[in-house]
Amino acid sequence: MSSTPATPNDLSAYWMPFTANRSFKKAPRMLGRAKDMHYYTPEGRKLLDGAAGLWCVNAGHSRDPIVKAIQDQAAEMDFAPPFNFGHPKAFQLATRVAAMAPGDLDHVFFANSGSEAVDTALKMAIAYFTTIGQGQRTKFIGRARGYHGVGFGGISVGGISPNRKMFGNALAGVDHLPATYNRAEQAFAKGEPEWGAHLADELENIVALHDASTIAAVIVEPMAGSTGVIAPPKGYLQKLRAICDKYGILLIFDEVITGFGRLGYSFAAERYNIVPDLLTFAKGITSGTVPMGGVIARKGIHDAFMKGPEHMVELFHGYTYSAHPLACAAGLATLDVYEKEGLFERARSIESTWADAVHSLKGLPNVADIRTIGLVGAVDLAPNAVGPGKRGFEAMDEAYHRQDLLIRIAGDTIVLSPPLIISDAQIGEVVERTAKTIKALG
Repeated sequence: MSSTPATPNDLSAYWMPFTANRSFKKAPRMLGRAKDMHYYTPEGRKLLDGAAGLWCVNAGHSRDPIVKAIQDQAAEMDFAPPFNFGHPKAFQLATRVAAMAPGDLDHVFFANSGSEAVDTALKMAIAYFTTIGQGQRTKFIGRARGYHGVGFGGISVGGISPNRKMFGNALAGVDHLPATYNRAEQAFAKGEPEWGAHLADELENIVALHDASTIAAVIVEPMAGSTGVIAPPKGYLQKLRAICDKYGILLIFDEVITGFGRLGYSFAAERYNIVPDLLTFAKGITSGTVPMGGVIARKGIHDAFMKGPEHMVELFHGYTYSAHPLACAAGLATLDVYEKEGLFERARSIESTWADAVHSLKGLPNVADIRTIGLVGAVDLAPNAVGPGKRGFEAMDEAYHRQDLLIRIAGDTIVLSPPLIISDAQIGEVVERTAKTIKALG
């Protein structure tokens, strides 16, 4: 037994993820319930959700059709083993997700998070080349400032230093493209910046260094989200696709954030008219209600495994909770809401309104840059005298405690990514409260 007795409202037992635990437990930012565009504190104070929870509540909070689908499924069947057995909703959801993806991205493998989805895609890439007799292709190319979850594969191909430095080298054989952000050339950009497509050419140099025959895949976020919203320069992703095709390298799009309407389309791949070889998703698939992630694979990759004796497992990979019945029920109901309410189209139609509103924050104290794309915005704040990250932390705290607004921060960057159901008036509220937050900072 634990030597520490349990006490009411004790915060010490929970080691919180990606959180300054000691600071939080001195002045907690607690959430008690949520509905549509708002969170409520346990005391009942109403907070406008400017972050869709954590990039994921695209359909809004506690939507009745999604809640009912989860409740009904829990009563009907709580769990089904995903190895060697199936349940109808898993196949229904896979069919619908595949139909939303461009080109021949036809086969869906379910995981439970974005991190699991990324590690699944990396394993698929290596296994694919082994299957077709090119087992020497084991190297990966990520990108500086990229975020691909917290598995050992994800932190290896990722390029955010604090996520990597405590954990050693993780996967060997990983190189990185340069980040695509340059404030001097791209400041206060709306949408995809004009400058930067040439940065994709660095892939040619990396290929020359390592030899194309050793490289399995390039993995990038179409929009780098967690690092502070970096949109792809015009033509950049198309160049990556062309170079990968030239050398027979797989291209993986990490769409954990960009999938399901965040950029106004089912997937960013559609916005940019590119078919990646593997595409990861999570977050918006269930509007954050039940954990779920996955990988969509092109037909040729999937079919390469479908050889040999039919009684043998083709890919030795999976999770106990792959295609969990509650997650599948939530996913199907969420896709219904997206479709019936036209939320992807709505995000596309209000992109310019959103951009104009967020860019109106230009000129406020300590605002160094603003970037918008789709229904996402980022406001870079100049660091204060204490050092990097302190002003951003204070912004999050100010927004929660005094401005009734929930925002996300990435260092000294305020990140805004509201649910897709946001009204024009609520766009104004988010920006007004963000402005008050910024003005309140030292």
